[in-house]
This record gives sequence, C-alpha cells and structure tokens, in this order.
Amino acid sequence: MPDAAMIPRIAKCLNVDAGRLFHLAAESDEIPNVIMVDDNEVILSHSLNVLGEVMPDAAITGFIWPAEAIEYAKMNRVTLAVLDIELGTASGLELCHTLHEINPCTNIVFLTAYPDYALDAWKTEANGFMVKPLTPEDVRKQLTKLRYPFLTGGTGA
Repeated sequence: MPDAAMIPRIAKCLNVDAGRLFHLAAESDEIPNVIMVDDNEVILSHSLNVLGEVMPDAAITGFIWPAEAIEYAKMNRVTLAVLDIELGTASGLELCHTLHEINPCTNIVFLTAYPDYALDAWKTEANGFMVKPLTPEDVRKQLTKLRYPFLTGGTGA
C-alpha cells in the first residue's frame, strides 16, 4: 500500500483522479484505527461506547494523555481521531496539527463542551466538530463528511 504522499503521483501517472485512489485505498480490508482523546474519563468511556456502537468493526482506542495518543499514532495508521479541544494543560488544536504531521490522511473530528471553539477548530486540518455529549447520530453524520472516507463495518460511512 503506497503512503498518502505517493497516491497523487501515482494518479498523475495513471491519469486518474487522486480522490478515487484515496477512496479505493480506504476500501482496503484494513481495520480502521480510531482514537479518542479526552481528559475526562467519564466522557471518554461514554464516547468510546458510542464509537463502538457506530463502528463495530473498527479498532477503537481511548487516551487521556495526548502524548500517549501521539506515540500510538506513530506506531499505527490512525484513520479517525476524535479529539477534545481542552485537554488539561494541552490543546486538542495542537494535537490535531501533530497528528497531521504524522499522517496527513488522518481524519480529525473535534468533540467539545464549548461550541465557541468551533471557529478555532475550523482553522485546523479537522474534518468536523461535535458538541458533547457524543451521540450515535452525530458520529454517523460526521462519518459522511470525512475527507478520507473509510468503511466502518456498521451503520457508519
């Protein structure tokens, strides 16, 4: 499987749309790797259950500490990252940038209790924004808007 930077080059050589190649790559038999980062354990636990309901065939991992999520992303290709914006002393906005440095094709969706952050979130590479508490309907809606869609094996994208 070529890395994300090679797909546009391959598309140009084959005279096909790069988006189509990205879509085909997303349809591979690889299990989607989904991470959730929230410093509130109760919210994290609830949100992981919701994500599991919507994406039963995805590998879903939760993190309280952004540094652990970064290390995980360095070792695993993350398909979707659901990030809280306020992570204690850390920033979900900065985490978004770091995850995109690791893999530019990671879909990022912010989840926050503060809708006022929406404008800041849209200044990042994020695909979406949801307000807490997370619901299956919100997740399904966001999955249809991802820049790099993937198969969830459930009732999602």
